[in-house]
Amino acid sequence: MPLTFDDLLVRARSLARGDRRAILGIAGSPGAGKTTLAETLVRELNAGGEPWVAHVPMDGFHLADVELDRLGLRDRKGAPPTFDAAGYAALLRRLRAEEDGDDVVYAPGFERVLEQPVAGAVPVPPSARLVVTEGNYLLLGTGAWPRVREQLDEVWFCELEEGERIRRLVARHEEFGKGHEEAVAWVLRTDQRNAELVATTRDRADLIVPVATLDTPGRQAVS
Repeated sequence: MPLTFDDLLVRARSLARGDRRAILGIAGSPGAGKTTLAETLVRELNAGGEPWVAHVPMDGFHLADVELDRLGLRDRKGAPPTFDAAGYAALLRRLRAEEDGDDVVYAPGFERVLEQPVAGAVPVPPSARLVVTEGNYLLLGTGAWPRVREQLDEVWFCELEEGERIRRLVARHEEFGKGHEEAVAWVLRTDQRNAELVATTRDRADLIVPVATLDTPGRQAVS
């Protein structure tokens, strides 16, 4: 049977067992719909009661532009070495260790207008028993990225038809300030290289989520 959004809700709920905090990872290529899926899951799981699910994106671990300039990586922004993967893994490890009644954990966020990480922007309350985190490289097997995978109970891989994924990615770059030609050039040069790398990790996922075909009765489509 085709996968439905309700199937995903049931599977996500099942990860949080007893007092143990669980972490669900959502991976996929740039523009595949990871953030929208994560935000929709969190909103639906938290509906009608006290919030018990938190959203912690990987994007807060982008290196700042000043550091990318120092490393000579500014034109590769978004590639694996332009993230603090070890710091991300350390945060996930801390989130797993925190128990109900402990302190709030503050995670970094990412300001898309500035295209810069912002420290302490995402609070994770001790009442959160499930954390949903999303990013391109959760399943990457090189560098510090395997430490990230070790902290995740499951990783779902978002898939979207390639032409639609590229169209949405170009539109997103335009929304945040790039001209059309600049956006297309960046997507086809930098983002596409990253997408091809992410695609090689697909088989390591616990679940493949065909984003554009999800049936979400009574809800906005996940895409």
